[in-house]
Amino acid sequence: MLKSKVGYSTNSDAYQSGSETASKAMEGLTSPKIGMFYASCVYGEEAVQGAKSILGDIPMIGCTSSGAIIVPDGIIQSETGFSGMMVMDDEDMTVSVAGSERGEDPRETGRRIALEAIKNSGLRIRPSYFYMVASPKEEEFYLKGIEDVIGRVPLFGGSAADDAVAGKWRIFCNDKVFQDGCAVAFFYTNKEIVTEYTGAYRETEDMGIITKVDDNRTLVEIDHTPSLQKYATWRGLDVSNLRGMDLLSATILSPLAVKDPLGDVVAIRHPMIGNDDDTMNIGNNLEVGTAVIRMETTVEELICSTSNAIERLKEKLEEPTGAYFLVHCGGRKLGIGNRIEEVYEKIKEATMGTPFLVIFTFGEYGYQNHSANTCGGLMLSFTAFEQ
Repeated sequence: MLKSKVGYSTNSDAYQSGSETASKAMEGLTSPKIGMFYASCVYGEEAVQGAKSILGDIPMIGCTSSGAIIVPDGIIQSETGFSGMMVMDDEDMTVSVAGSERGEDPRETGRRIALEAIKNSGLRIRPSYFYMVASPKEEEFYLKGIEDVIGRVPLFGGSAADDAVAGKWRIFCNDKVFQDGCAVAFFYTNKEIVTEYTGAYRETEDMGIITKVDDNRTLVEIDHTPSLQKYATWRGLDVSNLRGMDLLSATILSPLAVKDPLGDVVAIRHPMIGNDDDTMNIGNNLEVGTAVIRMETTVEELICSTSNAIERLKEKLEEPTGAYFLVHCGGRKLGIGNRIEEVYEKIKEATMGTPFLVIFTFGEYGYQNHSANTCGGLMLSFTAFEQ
């Protein structure tokens, strides 16, 4: 039987916070297999050291979370730092981790860490499921490298994040701490693991063909029109009000999206920076010739999407749930603002006493209805583990 426990701390001493968090998460567990650890970007490496001082040889993986985490006891946040961990315990499950800084080629880095995770598992089969955490750029290339090795294995996870898109994010893998790179956890189990991967936005009639992209993530033109001008026209806004980082907040409730060929995944593409040449920097990769759609939602819908996603997880799993690991976009949290307590209440009610951990990321990974694994932004990657 899979058991899980969540621990957390807001101790201003990073090392003590990590050790307190791990100690609480380990209480009562007899066969712990993985510690998933998340901390404030205010802390240094000492938080990881504190957590590992308790976990010992148990594999650990995680990253910095944007502004807060959510656990069954509430929203955990503090100006002086916070940390949280979910430990999973199941004598029939094997989990291995591996991670590395970027290297010269992110796809090759993905291959290398996948091979290392397989070696660390002691098994000669591909995993049942895998978790990925990466720096918030080049995620698609890390994913390709991992899948070069293991093929199409279902994915969940999200990017490391900080509090202000300032590059202070960090990735944790055992005792390693690094800013730019990728880490994975490979899960080997006969039990079901399911993911609900969604933005839960509504499509509008505003759409066009991407006709020019620069360096994968700069959207230059839509229908041969400068992309920022096209977006401003769709919204009835003045382009001058979408310059710089103003674009990020202006597009939380109305981002762009692309669909997979069968329409199973609507992957949100979050416009991040409005450039002076009327191009837009986007949070994920884009391809020329792809249709891009303007999406819409409300703050109320963002809040309700969390419990709705958990209900869909219950429909998919059909068996008792032993843990919920919930990746929630930090941009969505920004859009929800001071109503974030309502998110906690909805998740608390929907999970019905099952341990859960919510982290806030700058990119989210997953799949839907047997689609290919995908990276997006402003999304939810909510995962349930069979008890």
